[in-house]
Amino acid sequence: MSNRELIIPANVALIPDGNRRWAKANKMNLFNGYNYGIKKFVKFSLWLKGFGSKSLTIWALSTENIHSRTSRELNILYKLYVRAAYDKEILKMLDETQARLKIIGDRKLIPKSVNKALSYIEKYTAKYDKFYINVLLAYGGHDDILYAAKKLIAAGATPRSINENALKRNLRTANISDPDLIIRTSGEERLSGLLPWQSSYSELYFSKKYWPDFSKEDLSDAISEFSKRKRRYGK
Repeated sequence: MSNRELIIPANVALIPDGNRRWAKANKMNLFNGYNYGIKKFVKFSLWLKGFGSKSLTIWALSTENIHSRTSRELNILYKLYVRAAYDKEILKMLDETQARLKIIGDRKLIPKSVNKALSYIEKYTAKYDKFYINVLLAYGGHDDILYAAKKLIAAGATPRSINENALKRNLRTANISDPDLIIRTSGEERLSGLLPWQSSYSELYFSKKYWPDFSKEDLSDAISEFSKRKRRYGK
């Protein structure tokens, strides 16, 4: 199928799974494995914009990860997030993409030094509006809905006033567009709580490749598969 025939998903969500297994398979330490995965994510943004998509939502760290992974592994990730926020190569690629990056999640769970770095990259990219990157960090789908419910109750909402629109407006992810296509790598075939409110009619694509091995050609294959789907939205 040629590019002219492709139906391009306007909004894509990504679960970049398999970094640890890839590092182990390549006899690489976790730091270098995760660092490769982070840089691949920025390249992926460039590829996606090149195909004509408008936004990318990527799941970087779940609330479950924070509560279940070792402090050693989390500290590696936090160190890499800080490093990435000031990395000239990454900032240059974001400049090329003209992408506005937004961090979404319960940032109270993230160390202050990491939040400071993430705020820097958010401010650095705030001038751009050609592409949008939402990074889900300290995020969980159930937690997102619970957060919205608590927010409504705290505001004095009555049962009659709570409807779908009210709940959606109060999600942490309220400003994220419903993903047309969700890609998960590493052979896992589940969403694990990614965007439960927004993903009802998303098309799902599962790749057996670990995230660091996922290529531009693999993205092209995913979009080609998306183009073949008939989206009925419950009709």
